[in-house]
Amino acid sequence: MKDIKARLFKYSHRKRKNIRVFFSNICMKIILALKGIKYGKNVSFNGIAHFDRWPESSIYIGDSCRFNSAKRSVPETLLYKPCSIATTRSGAVLKIGENVGATSANIICANQITIGNNTLIGANCIIIDSDMHHSEPDKRLEQDIPTHPVNIGENVFLGFNCTVLKGVTIGANSVIGANSVVLKNIPPNAIGLGNPCKVIMIRKSK
Repeated sequence: MKDIKARLFKYSHRKRKNIRVFFSNICMKIILALKGIKYGKNVSFNGIAHFDRWPESSIYIGDSCRFNSAKRSVPETLLYKPCSIATTRSGAVLKIGENVGATSANIICANQITIGNNTLIGANCIIIDSDMHHSEPDKRLEQDIPTHPVNIGENVFLGFNCTVLKGVTIGANSVIGANSVVLKNIPPNAIGLGNPCKVIMIRKSK
């Protein structure tokens, strides 16, 4: 058998992951229940994610979603922090569809964020529906910060380190390249990249 050391390392890594996922799932489901966060069947956690729900807001996680927050699950240069998912205002609605995968994602909802089924969110992506601080200097400390809903369609792939800002809709089946900053809507079946993100190709729908 060739490369025995690598095979043994891979085997032990897989075993450690299974044990970590087992205990992470127990801890996270207790945390979600205590925080009033609703989730579907077969939701899986690799490592401990951070969830915060503002009073009178809602967070829903669909069936078979996966959240990767474990530092050694991918190369350490890619994974900076655990998943952090939060609502920040009363009335905010954050809905994550079925079979969504997220690694080290930061999702902050002050208004409404919807993520469609089968979407993949690459390492260290940020999705946010507000400016966090007002753009006018004399209003910067005010609480009335502009917000606009974010809607990410089904089967979207966000590459490593993407940022999706307020008011953006990303159409179904689209791909956003690594390190992109999405300021404007992206149509379905598109490939977009850059800062600001621009559409470079529209694929033919099947």
